[in-house]
Amino acid sequence: MQSTPNNQREHRIVNIIRNLQDTKQYQELHWEGSFTDYLEIVKKHPEVTRNAFKRIFDMILSYGTEAYTKNRETLIRYKFFDDPLNGGEDAIFGLEKPIIKIMNLFQSAAKGYGTEKRLFLLHGPIGSSKSTIVRLLKHGLEAYSKTPEGALYSFAWRVDHEDGNVEYQDCPMHEEPLHLIPVEFRSSVISELCRNRKIDFQIQITGELCPFCRQHYKELNLKYRGDWTKIINNVKVKRLILSEKSRIGIGTFQPKDEKNQDSTELTGDINYRKIAIYGSDSDPRAFNFDGELNIANRGLVEFIEILKLEVAFLYDLLGASQEHKIKPKKFAQPDIDEVIIGHTNEPEYRKLQTNEYMEALRDRMVKIDVPYITRLKDEI
Repeated sequence: MQSTPNNQREHRIVNIIRNLQDTKQYQELHWEGSFTDYLEIVKKHPEVTRNAFKRIFDMILSYGTEAYTKNRETLIRYKFFDDPLNGGEDAIFGLEKPIIKIMNLFQSAAKGYGTEKRLFLLHGPIGSSKSTIVRLLKHGLEAYSKTPEGALYSFAWRVDHEDGNVEYQDCPMHEEPLHLIPVEFRSSVISELCRNRKIDFQIQITGELCPFCRQHYKELNLKYRGDWTKIINNVKVKRLILSEKSRIGIGTFQPKDEKNQDSTELTGDINYRKIAIYGSDSDPRAFNFDGELNIANRGLVEFIEILKLEVAFLYDLLGASQEHKIKPKKFAQPDIDEVIIGHTNEPEYRKLQTNEYMEALRDRMVKIDVPYITRLKDEI
């Protein structure tokens, strides 16, 4: 007799959850289609092809701004840093000037003025909100990728097995689907996408396929005797939702004991189990492209206490920041599109300045000072 009320209670709870869930939104966030379907999306919404710097810049602006005067100086307050996503728990106040500098850097990088080739370094004392700023950016990117304005896409390859089963293998670096267009055809494709349309955003296709996707492309190219239109029939385009916990588009790297950490954590490592399947450790399908720089492609990677890293790790950052390329073992350099942002304190930064062997890294950094709040009005 006692089980009936319990069952009814559980039934009511299930109904509550059923009414709260939004299946339509789920279908939109998990959209899948053909490559030609994606081209139609690009025609209507060319902003889906934005680079990582432009996406973050637009994400912050989407929350609005407010101009005000302080000490006879006009400043801009970006409402995103009030942390509206989390009820103001990580809200930042009194640091308008450092935030304005960060926004200027993002705007410059979005327009390709040079700062997109630099590593952003937040520099300041302990407890000055350096980590909080990066945490806000990561959470903001996750939420923005779920909105229609922040939509972005990647793709998967169709693989037909001998037993008749069909499998789709995702691009491990969540690449832009337009990378599938051969370089020599891209200018013509862009002209066609922009034909008879007045758009503020200029479509650009930068970068090429990663080694994993290049291998699939190469095999299909041989199978179909160079017919590109048949190659893309084996591709499924899908909506990409950025997630730090799922390691999609957002990465975090923290220094550990040098005996328990090596540079493969940044660029991926060999999957020894798959060597027996593919017969070689130089086959990209036998390699895990799951380093922090790999999985953060299309988004942002945070380096906690970046200047505590060993020199071997810092070398990887030289090409990642300047050329937007990384170097996995035994493979050509794949292209990356991501914001690299680190933070450090004063002693570590002074140590970098005095090390003459790290001049190349210093040249690739843009330092943003995040000081303590020293004015009572700013604290209030």
